Amino acid sequence: MSDLLAIGASGVSAYGNALATIGNNVSNADTAGYTRRTITLTENTASNSPSAYYTGSGSVSGVLTGDIGRAWNDFQAAAARSASSDAGATAARATWLSNTETALNDGTTGVGQSATAIFNAGDTLAADPGSTGNRQAFLAAVDQTASAFRTTSTALAASASGIASAAQTTVQSVNADLDQLDKINSALKMQNSGTAAQADLLDQRDSLLDDLSGNIGISTTIAPDGEASVTLANSNVTLTGGMNGQGTGSRLTMSVGNNGTLSIQAFSQNKTQAVGDTGGTLGGLVSSAQNVADQRTTLDKMANDFATALNAWNAAGTTASGAAGGALVSGTSAATIAVATTDPTAIAAATSTASNGNLLALSSLRGATGVEQSWSALVTNQGQIVSAANTADTAAEATKTAALNARDQSSGVDLDTEAADLLKFQQAYSGAAKVIQTAKDTMQSILDLF
Repeated sequence: MSDLLAIGASGVSAYGNALATIGNNVSNADTAGYTRRTITLTENTASNSPSAYYTGSGSVSGVLTGDIGRAWNDFQAAAARSASSDAGATAARATWLSNTETALNDGTTGVGQSATAIFNAGDTLAADPGSTGNRQAFLAAVDQTASAFRTTSTALAASASGIASAAQTTVQSVNADLDQLDKINSALKMQNSGTAAQADLLDQRDSLLDDLSGNIGISTTIAPDGEASVTLANSNVTLTGGMNGQGTGSRLTMSVGNNGTLSIQAFSQNKTQAVGDTGGTLGGLVSSAQNVADQRTTLDKMANDFATALNAWNAAGTTASGAAGGALVSGTSAATIAVATTDPTAIAAATSTASNGNLLALSSLRGATGVEQSWSALVTNQGQIVSAANTADTAAEATKTAALNARDQSSGVDLDTEAADLLKFQQAYSGAAKVIQTAKDTMQSILDLF
């Protein structure tokens, strides 16, 4: 009879644990990073005496609660992390390349339309080269174009600064996650397999790996005890302490070039090595910084060419006093370009043959290498880059969503499944309780015989 009580008690204990596991799953159904828990129930194997083999006697001993497991698929998790890295890179590029496109103002106050205003003002002045008002309007157009160059330069510099700031924050986040991951790896070494504590640590580990994979591309190897060894994707840079605590993990550092380009290095044991494409958000930011640097270089050349061409044009003519024209624009870059004079008489409108001869030659500056077409090419090129980045981001985000959904279908909590299991274990728990009650009633009946 004691066996019957023990069997019932083991069932109540085991099914109570199963119900608690289901309750934990339901309670954390919407908890970020939580993986569905499973519990293993095993037979409590009877200890048979040698006589049992000869007499046919024996005993049964109920049920035991086994390991607490996680509904986790490492292959799906790796696919999801890879997709997250790609999506992080494309999202960063789409955001910051679009920001750069905005900085290249193609409106009425932008470089392109302001330059067009110079040529329009030149045509007006050519019709009446002696008009002071027309001369002032021409210089105003030159001043506006110079101002547009400076404004665009400032906007691109701000974009570069924003990218650098975002990249520095990302580097700090990566390093903080790696520090925490090393602590989780150390804690996992001290946990017994199949315990609730280990499952909690594994959830924390995988949450950190998810964060890391969004920020950089990673390759991960999982040890039997759950420790994660992480290397930077497509490189030999080890980012964690390695399996069983062997070695020292690297941490990332960042430097900013004079032109705003970003360089990522891995630092470990007083040694620094350059890192190529890191992937993830950080890789997208590095790529975006290069784009801004390229556009700034193009803009600076355009500003210098504009200043050189306009000054050369004015030098080719003569003023009303018969002197050769001086510089109308100063500066050699988009940030430094400015109108050099406010004196209307400084415009060398004439040639030796006509009072407006030089103004008539102004249109020669509007060729394929002129400021208008150069600006149009710059804006068009950036627009095409942004369009391609947006397309890539849409595709990468769809792939990421599909990969996460596939992972979540196997590792996430499904309330319908939990409800079915809850009913099953409720009935089992009730049955085990009835076994105890039956044993109690039977024992009482026996005692009542005496």
